[in-house]
Amino acid sequence: MVAHVALERASFPPRRPTLSLAQGRRFVARRVPVLRQSIASALLLGLRFVQARLISVWGLLVAAYFCPPHVFAAFAVFSAAATFVSLPALLRLEAVFFRSGNRRELALAFRLALTSGVAFLALAGLALIVIVQLGWLPPLIGMVFFLSLSARTALRLLWSEATAEGDFRAIGNSNLVQAFVQPVAMLLLIGVFGPKALALFAADAVGHWVATLYLLIRRRANLRDLVHPRLWSIRGLSWGLQHWHDAPRILLPAAMLSFGFTAAPLLALPYADNSLLAAQVALAMRLLDMPTQMFGTVTGPLVMRTLRSGDRRRRRFWMRGATLALAAAAIGLFLAIAFGALTFGSVFDGSKWDGIGEVVAVMSLFYAGIALFNPVHDITTLARNTAWQLASHGIALIAIIAAILWFGALSHELLYALGAISVARAVTHVLFVWIARDDPQDSAAGGFSGMRAAAP
Repeated sequence: MVAHVALERASFPPRRPTLSLAQGRRFVARRVPVLRQSIASALLLGLRFVQARLISVWGLLVAAYFCPPHVFAAFAVFSAAATFVSLPALLRLEAVFFRSGNRRELALAFRLALTSGVAFLALAGLALIVIVQLGWLPPLIGMVFFLSLSARTALRLLWSEATAEGDFRAIGNSNLVQAFVQPVAMLLLIGVFGPKALALFAADAVGHWVATLYLLIRRRANLRDLVHPRLWSIRGLSWGLQHWHDAPRILLPAAMLSFGFTAAPLLALPYADNSLLAAQVALAMRLLDMPTQMFGTVTGPLVMRTLRSGDRRRRRFWMRGATLALAAAAIGLFLAIAFGALTFGSVFDGSKWDGIGEVVAVMSLFYAGIALFNPVHDITTLARNTAWQLASHGIALIAIIAAILWFGALSHELLYALGAISVARAVTHVLFVWIARDDPQDSAAGGFSGMRAAAP
């Protein structure tokens, strides 16, 4: 919310012409309702995410009490695998929803992303059947994995569409629904199957699917307009794929490398001499992922929606102000988390999670960089030279793998090194925003006229 208020204030022109008193009053009168509406949207979305995360935290802590530490390590790997495999499902076409305010372009991009998602899930289902038949994966785990994979794919598509249309209430409510259902399902399944990883896997799939069904019901009228049968054509889909070819060619590899970076601490778990430290890192990742998602999902939709509907002539100025506000908010949030973890970590002294407070504090540095990076990366997708962004993802991932190999074992020193690399990656993308220029393919004139000329 603080970031969004600062960003709204940054939308004032850098040089205003001299105004008379009457003109000034009219100017302020026009701005106040917009600012008030934006603040209200930020408060509403922020409140729902705070509620959602508070609900999910208690469920996670209760599950941590009942489940042995190694179960969380297995669940962290499962969640990371499902999220990573779901990334190429939409060919990253959901990123182009924000490049234009033209609803016809949004509809075409949505149909193209939906087609890609259906085809990908069909192939993924066949691949899982083969893997199960070969005996490499238990059938029940394979089925739960596919359910979780499909829910993540659908949820990302629906979240992007709701964000582009400015329905922040639907986004917040869907997270609130998921945060309530998933912990309850987790505890019920632990009671049925016992403290096993399967209970956490199944609860993950249930939580994501309930949130997806909520969005489908909430956005059904808008979705019918986007996927009406008379709008579909092979020519239109082919034109869209050619027009937004940078999404699967550059944005998708960048997203996969970026997620690989985010999940990189999991690569260090097999190198842990101390199994308790490995479990603590896995639990810390689950706990810190919540404020990271909350930060990104509160700031991201507001930033991207404003960019989509704002004046393109002042986009570069607005983007620079956005990065400063986001950086200040991320630093403040994760400094508070680190201080709180060190202060209250002594509560777990003598238990099986002894030392978790220090691990959470150290990992806060890593997740602070991720929290800042995510919305800033979304902003940079609207600019030229996205190839540089792809290169930066590869360099960061290589650096983090090299650090793991250099230390040779999971330790607090390695976690500090991973945090420093994460912050450096975020700062690099802040610099990309400051030197970026708009992509001429997505200018207002070019995008609209191109759509009218070539799209059906």
